[in-house]
Amino acid sequence: MALFSKRCLEELREKVDLCEVISAYIPLKKAGGSYKALCPFHNEKSPSFVIQSGDTHYHCFGCGAHGDAASFIMNYLKLPFVEVVEMLAARFGIPLEYQEKEPGHKEPNLAPLKTALNLTKEFYHFHLLHTDEGTKALEYLYKRGLDMPFIEAFQIGFAPAHEALTMAFYQEKKITKEVLLEAGLVKESHSGKLYPFFSSRIMFPIQDISGNVIGFSGRSIDPEARGGKYINTPETPLFKKSKVLFGLNYSRRRIAKDQKAIIVEGQIDALRLIHEGLNLTVAGQGTAFGVSHVEALKKLGVTHVFLAFDGDEAGQTASVKVGQLFQKVGIEVSVAIFGAKEDPDGVLREKGLEGLMTILKGAKPYIEFVVGRLSQAGKADTPAGKNRIAKEAAGMIRDWDSPLMVHEGLKELARILKVPEAMINPTSSPIQTTKLEKTPSPTKEAINVDRILECDLIRWLLLMKKSNQEEILKIVEANVTEPMFRDPVCQKLFRQLLPSIRVKDKIDMFDIAEILNKDEEDIIDHIVKKRVNIDRAKEGVITAIEKILERGWMIEREQIKGLIQRGDAPEEEILALAKRFDQLKKDKPKVQMI
Repeated sequence: MALFSKRCLEELREKVDLCEVISAYIPLKKAGGSYKALCPFHNEKSPSFVIQSGDTHYHCFGCGAHGDAASFIMNYLKLPFVEVVEMLAARFGIPLEYQEKEPGHKEPNLAPLKTALNLTKEFYHFHLLHTDEGTKALEYLYKRGLDMPFIEAFQIGFAPAHEALTMAFYQEKKITKEVLLEAGLVKESHSGKLYPFFSSRIMFPIQDISGNVIGFSGRSIDPEARGGKYINTPETPLFKKSKVLFGLNYSRRRIAKDQKAIIVEGQIDALRLIHEGLNLTVAGQGTAFGVSHVEALKKLGVTHVFLAFDGDEAGQTASVKVGQLFQKVGIEVSVAIFGAKEDPDGVLREKGLEGLMTILKGAKPYIEFVVGRLSQAGKADTPAGKNRIAKEAAGMIRDWDSPLMVHEGLKELARILKVPEAMINPTSSPIQTTKLEKTPSPTKEAINVDRILECDLIRWLLLMKKSNQEEILKIVEANVTEPMFRDPVCQKLFRQLLPSIRVKDKIDMFDIAEILNKDEEDIIDHIVKKRVNIDRAKEGVITAIEKILERGWMIEREQIKGLIQRGDAPEEEILALAKRFDQLKKDKPKVQMI
């Protein structure tokens, strides 16, 4: 089944305004019958990013970036296709109709939950600014150096201590019990009474990439209050604590662009850094920073993280654990060193952005930091102490996934400890050999070379201009048939898109969404994220067809070769196969031009 219903995709296609979508991220300037901008996908001084008035596609004449509203957001914010569709639907007020995964199963309607959470955010914000109780919370925020522009920018609020006040608000807004419970805004007692999940706490909204509130983080300002310093919304259909990074809605674009991220402990730390211009900062959600958080940043292309945890013992211990998670998957880690009573927010207040930048620039490489931490537990200048440090640090390094990083990491460890490399990384090390064997080289199946090859042809079919469409389609139809496709998803796209291309001026991502199932949408990334020069569509199509024909030619040769080598066929058949093999060697396939 398709990802979304045809009806809602048609409505979305009609309402989405390309210029409106793109102007939310980059400034567009009217120039005659078009709009121009500096391309966000490469560095340039004069605008080459163009949208023709009334067109549904953009094009950059500098780097070849080309696509519709959905592909722009996918490339700009590094979002998967389904999230982009949900984001556009929310922005243009289109109710999405998800197709059923299986008979009897329907996707939940999350719109009422988002509405309830957004209304609650406004309620908390109003209570902070306009009540006596809120004034006390404001005093705390002011003491932390958080002024009114900061508070308003991030819509910080305060949950009333009097639970009846919050419940009266929900009653006034006619939010149902079911929605309140599902959104994690209330709890239910054994007697069936509802009461707010949050009370007497400063409230930080947690938002998705579209700006919708999906949960809250509440900070206590009363040292004697029950519960932890921070309490987060419980697990809900919208809020998955182990997967959500606080501040990512503000930082996603720059993180993806710079391929770097700053990780801090608390919400205030994250917002302060973002507010000061370091909008590549995120924080966990009150639990240990986990593998899912690391994967979320890795998907954005992050290659280097700076851990800016508090300078106390807990913060430094966390730096070792979190740093190991990143190093394990091949992401470089640097650890910012704060004083025992320092944290990023405090440094910003006392020393300003320049003081914090000095600390970040002086961040230690991960291995050096780990050796320093291990050295604090015993004497590093004794043989036994150095042996203990070497053994423990080497064990951590050998747990990394990349054999090259393991090798280089052990070399760096030997350099830091000032011992011969062979003592840290002997070539006969059984541990190292085991680790290397656990990390096989990529296979054709893992890379899916068939999909890469076939997506090239489909991409050109989607991007070709109307002016040479007829010629290109004739070349495709004269040379390519559906059975030539080895990837089933590409085969389906080819089969169903080809007739549509003949009758439509442009094919967009919504057309593809009508064809694909939920478990097939990852192919859109293959199609969208490679830039091509649309003026060379004919040459591109011919090259793609040549590769597909050559693949089929090579496969047939190998099949015949295998049959001959088996030797169990009659002699006449083997002679026929040999003749066919020789003929294939001479007749390498060529693209038939029309």
